[in-house]
Amino acid sequence: MKETGRDPQAWFDGEAGPVVRPYAMTRGRTETAGQHRLDLIALVVPEPAAEEPGLDRNLSPEHLEIVERCLDAPQSVAELASGLDLPIGVIRVLVGDLVEDELVYVSRPVPPAELPDVNILREVINGLRAL
Repeated sequence: MKETGRDPQAWFDGEAGPVVRPYAMTRGRTETAGQHRLDLIALVVPEPAAEEPGLDRNLSPEHLEIVERCLDAPQSVAELASGLDLPIGVIRVLVGDLVEDELVYVSRPVPPAELPDVNILREVINGLRAL
């Protein structure tokens, strides 16, 4: 093998560990096929098939870490990004991959437009008190 003169440690930072760019983790993707926008507070919940995620050789270490964290307790997208110290965009792509592989599902929050109006709720409460 020809010596290139490059330092073999050039891709390693002593304080940060191995340097891997976020786009390398997602294979250059910014979204997954069929992925809907994942809110920061959307909960990632493991599917029953996620009990043995290590058997799937297509999963990256980051995919496995997401599944393992969610097995303990459902995690929000923001919690996963913080816990794994990864950008939110990367987490969205990785979670989208796991949804497609049916290892997790995402429980999305109710959009504000679908929530009941506060004024209507107050009127109902006042009506019940009047009874």
